Amino acid sequence: MAQRRLHGLQRVLGVNALSATAYGNVGSSIYYALGLVAALALGLTPIVFILAGALFYCTATTYAEATAMYPEAGGASLFARRAFNEFWSFFTAWAQMLNYVITIAISAFFAAHYAGGVAFEPLKEAPGDILFAAGLVALLALVNMRGVSEAVGVNLVLAIVDFLSQLAIVAVGVVLVFSPEILIRNLEFFGEAPTLSEFLLAIPIGTIAYTGIETISNMAGEARDEDKTIPESIRRVMFAVFAIYFTLPMIALSALPVRCDGAGENCSTLLGVAAEDGGYASDPIIGIVKAMDLGSLQSGAEVYVGILAVTILVAATNAGVLGVSRLTYSMGIHRQLPDRLRQLHPKYGTPTFGIVVFSAFAIVAILPGQADFLGSIYAFGAMLSFSMAHLALIRLRVTEPDHRRPYRSPGGIRVRGHVLPPFAILGLLGTGLSFFVVTALDLQVAASGFLWLSIGVVVFVVYRRRQGLDLTTTVKVAEPQPVVEREAEYESVLVAFDVNHFVRDAVATAQKLAARRRRGIHVLVWITVPQSSPIDASMPEQELAANALIEQAKLLGGRRVSGHYEKVRSGQAGRLVIKQARELRAAAIVMPLPPRVRGGSLFGSTLETVLTERPCRVIIESVPSGAETPRASAVRTQ
Repeated sequence: MAQRRLHGLQRVLGVNALSATAYGNVGSSIYYALGLVAALALGLTPIVFILAGALFYCTATTYAEATAMYPEAGGASLFARRAFNEFWSFFTAWAQMLNYVITIAISAFFAAHYAGGVAFEPLKEAPGDILFAAGLVALLALVNMRGVSEAVGVNLVLAIVDFLSQLAIVAVGVVLVFSPEILIRNLEFFGEAPTLSEFLLAIPIGTIAYTGIETISNMAGEARDEDKTIPESIRRVMFAVFAIYFTLPMIALSALPVRCDGAGENCSTLLGVAAEDGGYASDPIIGIVKAMDLGSLQSGAEVYVGILAVTILVAATNAGVLGVSRLTYSMGIHRQLPDRLRQLHPKYGTPTFGIVVFSAFAIVAILPGQADFLGSIYAFGAMLSFSMAHLALIRLRVTEPDHRRPYRSPGGIRVRGHVLPPFAILGLLGTGLSFFVVTALDLQVAASGFLWLSIGVVVFVVYRRRQGLDLTTTVKVAEPQPVVEREAEYESVLVAFDVNHFVRDAVATAQKLAARRRRGIHVLVWITVPQSSPIDASMPEQELAANALIEQAKLLGGRRVSGHYEKVRSGQAGRLVIKQARELRAAAIVMPLPPRVRGGSLFGSTLETVLTERPCRVIIESVPSGAETPRASAVRTQ
């Protein structure tokens, strides 16, 4: 009998897909983090990014070990659940939710500024930037409510283009503007410009540029060969991040150095000066390009960087909305938030109410039009969730020392018979101190951050009490699983189709093929999950329809027919069919010809993938125009 995978996560994402998705989030941060940090740190901006990079390295090793231990969606909140209990898991998840809300707000806000730099000047100032950003968030929320499909291939292309473009700016900057003398001169007023408190506050804000590691962790449930894929993806992101973020700030401070008045006071760099005062705080990368004096290429380079920045920042805004939808669903499944927030739309399969609520929070954060506040409040949430991740890994080394660890954070410190991870300890000290700094030095951020946490805790406590649950026990909502009577046979015939496109004669054709050698027939039905929802999201209507189609196929084909359904992302069904055929050692694959999409290919992307990489004979069923009965219209053999 063949080994068939039961209903569950489809692990189809490789190293390229995971690392590209994460870098798509990280790479977008430099477009605004550089200006926010430079406004505070002035000539020490490159040093701030190096120190923040050290925190990022510690955090990345923590996430690599913990995610490889538990390759499931959840990130820091999952680590806290495993190490502590459900309350601390919720506390961490609520801090993560703040990160996603502010990611949406700050990415949309700076997308407006870059759009203003290349297209419509009023978008660089209030109220134009506020209206544009709020409208963008509302539009993306609406799109995600309907279940937008996000192609991994598009993420990969955008990430590569972004990385190469940033690398090109660094390379050209080294030739045209880089000056060690200017960088050294920028440091001479440290203590006064910037002050020690400004420098310390800039470090946690600098960590904005290094976020995205949570993305890999939250997609771990979809990673192929997770033992190797997850650590390697994190390593690639670290390499790409350090290659850009350790060099680009030096180019920036060489091109736009610190200037002071005659008395050595009122120091500033145009990187951190507002647009209305002639600076580039709202679009620092365009400011760097403008300072390079590229001759005939100048205007084209500025337009290119502006368009690229808007594209990347819109993608980052959308990624934030996607993160909100997945985290909302995960928290609802674990009884951390009211069910209304995580319930999926019966047609679109997305947590529409949760998307609306938290996108509204993002719009509220945009309304004051304060970019520096958005950066600081983001640092509040990021430092808190990263600290919880480090603390959870340290505790897991104590409570679960023998747990399988495909990857281990480098080094080890033996304390009372336990080997503790030194980088997690350093990371906890660094992120903990950064959290203290950002709350102690900015009372507005402290008040807003603790208000957010208080609201979350109150909602959690009231909801759990009303459900008759305590605050620490993990209780997960039961989800229906498909009933499968028996496994498919070796050398069977595989019938595969989308839940919305069933052709009866596909089963009849499979029955004829199977009858020749008494082969089994296995029916595979795939359900496409919107990108806005977790891959394992409950979709009762589609699941019920899939099971009904399988039962119908059993009635048509007799006792030799078995079947199951799988959930996939848009564009991944072809790979699923190929993998299933190989696992079953299928002698043939029977698939219906999908409805023709205007401008698309005759066979559609899924069928094209199966035909291109077919492991066996492929038979396509179609309904000719004007005919009532479908027939086999094409046969291709390997």
